[in-house]
Amino acid sequence: MGRRASTVLKAGLFHAEIAAWLLALLLTIATEFRWAAASALVALGAHAAGWLWSRRSPVPMPYFVRWVLLVPRGPHSPARVQRLLQPRSGERILEIGPGVGIHALPIAAALRPDGVLDVLDVQQEMLDDLMRRAARSHLTNVVPHQGDAQHLPYPDASFDAAYLISVLGEIPDAPAALSELRRVLKPGARLLMGEVLIDPDFISLPTLKAMAGAAGFALERQSGPRFAYAAVFRPMALAA
Repeated sequence: MGRRASTVLKAGLFHAEIAAWLLALLLTIATEFRWAAASALVALGAHAAGWLWSRRSPVPMPYFVRWVLLVPRGPHSPARVQRLLQPRSGERILEIGPGVGIHALPIAAALRPDGVLDVLDVQQEMLDDLMRRAARSHLTNVVPHQGDAQHLPYPDASFDAAYLISVLGEIPDAPAALSELRRVLKPGARLLMGEVLIDPDFISLPTLKAMAGAAGFALERQSGPRFAYAAVFRPMALAA
């Protein structure tokens, strides 16, 4: 199956899951508990199918379902991500998979007046949307680049920090992306990654720790429950 067809299938399963959960809620309110249970089973089935398909064919969230990015993030809210990442003026930070800029715009604002936020996304439509939002917010320190996280277009040791929120599982070769992040981050830099269980591309914390460790990162701290966590990593010292 082609990439576009895989993207459409993933989006279809996601919408089916959301619709089934909403129907289950409405049926529960109407005290139609048997039908509510059946609808909940359909939702769980759609989630399982989406999870399995994402493992077989990882693809980014398509632009036409960008509305999902506007849903309140809870443990991954922009304010919480900013507290964990601790951006400072003068730093250069990288976000991979910024979507429409829910996290990017507050981070860019925190980096002013001398810092820069680079944003890399495989979809030009997402970057165009993000840059329109940045212009409306009078942010001039956001630098977009369409590209592949498995082959980052930046020199070694370019960034003071990087972050990915519910993105790593969408990358076909996540270990390669982590290795690239290790390359472009400065010694002592921060790497923040967040995952939430409802995402079909969810990566558990133990799996992430193993992948990050293999790429040369050490876990510094984590925040939130295991089903909606954020984890901060640091590059391990390279062997002499």
